[in-house]
Amino acid sequence: MDKKLPPNHEHIDDDMIKLEVNLDNMSGEWLGYVMDLLFEAGANDVYYTPIYMKKNRPAVLMQLLCSKNKLDKMKEILFAETTTLGLRYYPLTVHRLERSFTEVMTQWGKVTIKEGTFAGESVQKSPEYEDCRRIAEEHGVPLKKVYEEVWKEINNR
Repeated sequence: MDKKLPPNHEHIDDDMIKLEVNLDNMSGEWLGYVMDLLFEAGANDVYYTPIYMKKNRPAVLMQLLCSKNKLDKMKEILFAETTTLGLRYYPLTVHRLERSFTEVMTQWGKVTIKEGTFAGESVQKSPEYEDCRRIAEEHGVPLKKVYEEVWKEINNR
């Protein structure tokens, strides 16, 4: 049986900041470290993309999203922990679907399902990765097989 959990109303429209830096002289080994620091400091999302800069130099564009009240902390981390000499930031509004959570039972245990709703209609469903990963590790089952079982349960509702 699935159990309906309370909806999460905290993320509908959020005023946020997008920060970005071009990094053409920084070790790739540092990127993951900086990403972890940014998440720990409250970034909502951090990602980087390969780019080319002047003189066709390979580089990385690091971008992050955070709430306005985290802007100063994010700047501090980027200037202290990367090789950037400057950064750009922009205000933006992020619209997130209203979220609710249910659980489905698999042969190995419960998995939480995140569901996104728009205008009162379910438009997205997604198994929680950490639940699927835990089951795969505990039962020695391929992660792919766990996801297949979960989707079968979702589709049988």
